[in-house]
Amino acid sequence: MVTWFGVSGEALARELDLPQVTAVQRVGSTMDAAHTLGAAGAPAGSLVIAEEQQAGRGRGGRAWRSAPRTGIWMTLLERPRGADGLDVLSLRVGLRLAPVLERWTTGPVRLKWPNDLFVGQQKLAGVLIEARWRGARADWVAIGVGINLVSDPDEIESGTHADTGRAGLVGVDAHLALAEIIPALRAAAFATGPLTDAELAAFAERDLAHGQLLSAPTAGTARGISAAGELLVETEAGLTPCRAGSLVLAPL
Repeated sequence: MVTWFGVSGEALARELDLPQVTAVQRVGSTMDAAHTLGAAGAPAGSLVIAEEQQAGRGRGGRAWRSAPRTGIWMTLLERPRGADGLDVLSLRVGLRLAPVLERWTTGPVRLKWPNDLFVGQQKLAGVLIEARWRGARADWVAIGVGINLVSDPDEIESGTHADTGRAGLVGVDAHLALAEIIPALRAAAFATGPLTDAELAAFAERDLAHGQLLSAPTAGTARGISAAGELLVETEAGLTPCRAGSLVLAPL
């Protein structure tokens, strides 16, 4: 029987109150597997979870190292009622994951626009959102999440932050963590519309880059985010909203 950390997909589905859980020990990418399920008509709430990914990826096609049993590697499939809110979904996922994961971290969980979670200067988790469309309607959305269980302070995450290692969860039972993570993901997926004032305030409290100099997505000083999920950067031309790209701190 194929299991995830010793528990079958059928048992996980019952524990998590999900219609379908595909648990595998090794997969190329849980995101790709979830898209295959979506195309086959899998219901909202279907989950793909693996002990190891051999071709895990993040935004922009970046590789995400997913060694066996060193993290929670998963993709949740949802079928949104509309596209309203998809532009800010990665931020909403981070906002809801941060307080959950903070139970098992050595310090506050901070958010890095648009899709990363950090502890100190070390990356703890990443979020990847991919939708598939039927005309103007989102047929399904795949919410990919990678959360480190094992820290590696010497590993370098190039291109996204300055010389960072990996943070991990401390003293956590992966199954107990998953039981709290899934409701957080589903709550984020069910939310609609732009970010609320409460969500903007919550992001501001955890904003990794606020007030820091950036070299990308444009040179300037980070000044938070907008309700539409844009990164706000103070430049010589004024406050500039950035909708795409990766946030990179300027070298000291």
